[in-house]
Amino acid sequence: MKIFHLPDLGEGLAEAEIREWYVKVGDVVTVDQPLVSMETAKAVVDVPSPYAGKIAQLFGKDNDIIQTNAPLVGFESDKIKQDEGSVVGKLEKSESKWDDGDVIIGQAKTKLTEVNKIMPAARVLAKEMNIDLALVVPTGPQGLITVGDVKKLLLERSSTSTAKHTETLHGVRRVMAQAMVQSSQEIVPVTIFEDADITSLPANVDLTVELLKAIVTAAKAEPALNAWFDGKTLERTLMDKINIGLAVDSKEGLFVPVIKEAEKCSHEELRKYIEDYKHAVANRSIAPSNMQGATITLSNFGMIAGRYATPIILPPTVAIIACGRTREAALCRKGKLIAGRIMPLSLTFDHRAVTGGEATRFLKEIIRYLEKE
Repeated sequence: MKIFHLPDLGEGLAEAEIREWYVKVGDVVTVDQPLVSMETAKAVVDVPSPYAGKIAQLFGKDNDIIQTNAPLVGFESDKIKQDEGSVVGKLEKSESKWDDGDVIIGQAKTKLTEVNKIMPAARVLAKEMNIDLALVVPTGPQGLITVGDVKKLLLERSSTSTAKHTETLHGVRRVMAQAMVQSSQEIVPVTIFEDADITSLPANVDLTVELLKAIVTAAKAEPALNAWFDGKTLERTLMDKINIGLAVDSKEGLFVPVIKEAEKCSHEELRKYIEDYKHAVANRSIAPSNMQGATITLSNFGMIAGRYATPIILPPTVAIIACGRTREAALCRKGKLIAGRIMPLSLTFDHRAVTGGEATRFLKEIIRYLEKE
């Protein structure tokens, strides 16, 4: 049997989740025919067939997590025709046989032992619900404990519970949860708050674009916050380009598309990026390449509600600026009270790589731009 291994569907992505199989065992497929829909941290991607031939085995079911380079599809080896130039790149050839250790989140591709024959999602659910895995009856292949096994025991224990719905996180929400854990474990965050007096800005000004322009100005004045930091080697890289990640909310979770080289963009070009990304996120059509390479992030949560926040930094970046809801306020100008407008700002920075002086100077430049000083 010829094994097709899951290729890297993005820039170094470690895994992907099966959303829907387009084929079944026994089907005869052609080169580049879509085999399966896979969801990564970046997007939903159709994986094409590198071979023309007959499907012998599918390694995984809907919602299973498959590690990059782990077996995905088995083909009958007789009379297989291969396309080395598939859109997923040159594909690894192997006659190796798959085992359950290839369908494991967050672990190296190793064979399971009696101690760790547990789907990672099942382990997480058991920990959250305080379930002793030793009491769970496994029903998966080779004694693998599945999410369904944990849920079955949970339901048996909670017949009188008031909880109405429990779900295992998938796709973007699962990746978001993992990213938040990584940030919490690796980064030393400090957040500072300040208000910008935007009274002088026209009432119909595009505040999001103004914020993007302000970040560009501040990054040029204080480049320490437009940087990547490697906590293992303690190496900081100051970036020449200003690639701003724009946090976009959706029903499926948080997306952070990236405006590349924002320093070269006009007001109109920035607005077009924002609109294009909003539509792409809503339609799940955003390209993986547009979700990579951020050097700093903007979260404009004030479009919904809230004044201040402690936004979370996504490694390897070292800073994120958040904007709360603008409000009218009484301001004192030359001894007189006037009706003005205030924009609340929150800046979180990684204190391993950024000093307090660098962070406050960066925030000061943002405010200076917004106040048109």
